[in-house]
Amino acid sequence: MGNSLFDQLKNSGLVDEKKAKQVKKEKHKQARQKKSKQVRQVNGGRLREQQARAEKAARDRELNRQHNQAAEQKAIAAQIKQLIEMNRIEDSHGELGFNFVDGKQVQRIYITEKLRDQLVQGSLAIVKLEGSYNLVPARVAEKIKLREPSSVMLCNVPRSQVSDAEDPYADYQVPDDLTW
Repeated sequence: MGNSLFDQLKNSGLVDEKKAKQVKKEKHKQARQKKSKQVRQVNGGRLREQQARAEKAARDRELNRQHNQAAEQKAIAAQIKQLIEMNRIEDSHGELGFNFVDGKQVQRIYITEKLRDQLVQGSLAIVKLEGSYNLVPARVAEKIKLREPSSVMLCNVPRSQVSDAEDPYADYQVPDDLTW
């Protein structure tokens, strides 16, 4: 009874040694193929998992970049708003109209004669905040221009920075009483 099934079949003459080795080889070959298929399936699954993780990481990086960019834009807008609100000239309303360009449109604000002269000389600038136009000192307008150039509508260069050698109209005198 201690004999294996193979030994019993061999003793009874139903199976010979050659056939037994062939069956054993076949069985071993099938086991290897089965294991190989499992490894391929596991590798294919791992590959799909890695691709999915890589795609998710790329999407996450893009979303983070977009969120960071939106937060940065929001911070810049808040800085510009704070600069304008802290430095704008409050009593700028007057009877003299001053024209300037906003995009493709000509806009007009009414200011005093003194403020008009400061705008022309370049010590004041016109900036846009939430659809309204404000007067701020030129140095503040330069800070705003560094953050958002489209917010500054008019910022003339002060006379001291324009060289007389570059001025093509240096030979012509402008009357003092000329206003536009």
